[in-house]
This record gives sequence, structure tokens and C-alpha cells, in this order.
Amino acid sequence: MKIYREITPLHEDDIYAIFSYPKATFDYPLHNHSEYEINLIMKASGNRIVGDKMEKYKDYDLVLLGPYLTHAWDGADTDKQKHPETHTVVLQFGEKLFQNNFLSKKAFQAIKMMLNYSVRGIEFYGETRTKVMEQMLELVQLDEFEGAISFLNILQTLATSNENRFVASAGYSSKIPSPENKRMDRVYEFIMDNYQDKITLQEVASMINMSESAFSHFFKKSTKRSFSKFLTDTRLGEACKLLLETQDSVSEICFKCGYSNLSNFNRLFKKYKGMTPVEYRRQLRYELPFVAERFV
Repeated sequence: MKIYREITPLHEDDIYAIFSYPKATFDYPLHNHSEYEINLIMKASGNRIVGDKMEKYKDYDLVLLGPYLTHAWDGADTDKQKHPETHTVVLQFGEKLFQNNFLSKKAFQAIKMMLNYSVRGIEFYGETRTKVMEQMLELVQLDEFEGAISFLNILQTLATSNENRFVASAGYSSKIPSPENKRMDRVYEFIMDNYQDKITLQEVASMINMSESAFSHFFKKSTKRSFSKFLTDTRLGEACKLLLETQDSVSEICFKCGYSNLSNFNRLFKKYKGMTPVEYRRQLRYELPFVAERFV
């Protein structure tokens, strides 16, 4: 299955770009791009793919997507009598926006932290979704200066909300958000470079001069997961990518992701993904019609 790279119209001098699509036709293929994106779906229902997750959405949907996170929506379940006119609003902004001196200040720390975690996609619901929906519809009408202020308000609303959940699995993205910690950075880098090989707790602990017991406690405190669960998430996340993006057989993917036993790989995949690798590939492999010149 081909995953397309979208060529977005966002210019390097723009703070953001916003696009409103009344009567949305959901004709985008499975794709990604280097920009952050807030995707608002109104009066439509169907399937949403973000990373390695395909889920149903109903009537309204609001998701923040990190750079290069694969995604697509369809409106397959839309009740045309209940909602004769679907509407989507897409807000995009650059990957480096919060790296300049002004936007790196303390006032924007909550936003920066949220963007770090957007590598998995973040769904917002409840009153947060209702408020941001109103803000985004208003933003479409504003000029650049007023729009810039409204744009920051939208991000702050999302960043300070408790009405949210991750979409993609923890192991899907190779960019792992974490507090600034050089030891954890070394551990993350080592795992991402070597997950296809055998990795032991003792090996990683000794790498940063810690005992196995101390490292286990340190790792779980930093990631909210045990070392073995994190390694499993990472390997299965990579397996999901390969099932989606390549024609490799399940057995080939099994070995590429660090498993030496196909039965064990299938068992773990079904335990954590709720289906076998073959079922996962079949469920997520579908194409949508699209405007070819916007994608490569």
C-alpha cells in the first residue's frame, strides 16, 4: 500500500494555514506531511486512520497530528438525511514554529509539551472539542494578526485540556517524547537502533551505569511502562508500519522486528492489537480517490 506525502501550501513565513471544506468529500488518501495538523470533522461519521489505529468516529471529530504521522479520514458511515452537509476544517503549522526565541519562552511550555506528544496523535472531546470547533470556525474569517492571537488561544485550549486521549499506539512513532534527560535519550536511541536484535535489561542498564533493579525503577518512572513493555510496543509499532507500507510477508516482518519465533510474534500482536497481523493488514489496506498533484 502506498502512503503519500502531501505537499502542503504552508509557506515558511506563515504562522499557520487554515482550510475550510464545506460539503467535504473525504477524497484524501492515506498520507502524511512535515507539518503539525489539527483536523476538525463536523457532521460526518466513518473511519479514521492515525498511525497504526483504525477507529470509528461519529458526527464530530477533533485530532491533533504530529509531523509525518500517517492519517486519513473517510465519511463512509455518514447519515445523509441527518447530516446532508459535511464540513471539515484543517489547521496546519510548521514543525519548527516553537523553536525560535520568542515561542520557546515559559508561557508556551504547555503547548510545546503537547506538540511533543502529538507524535501519537491526540483526540480531543467534550467541552474542549466544542470550544475549539467554535474557535477554528472563527479563525477562518480573521486577518493575519488577529488570527495569530486566535491560533495561540486554540493551542493553549488544547494544551491545558484534560479531555483528550492518545490515538496511535505508544510504539508506533520512533520519536519518543520524554523529559529532557541525557540518560533516557541514550536509552531511547539505543533501543531504536537495535530493536531488531536481542536486547537485554542487563545490557541497557550497564550502558548507563545502573543496576538492573535501579534501571527498571528509573525507566518505569520516566516512561510509565516497564522496559519489556516498551520494547514490545516499539517492535509491534514497527511491525504495523511494515504491514502497512511494504509487501513483506508476515514472517519477514516478524524477524525484521526482533522476533525469532513467528508463533510468539503472532500471539503478541493479537494480544496487543486485538487481531492477527494478516487481519490488521487486510483491515487497514484501502485506497481513497484523491487529487494527485497535491501528493508525491
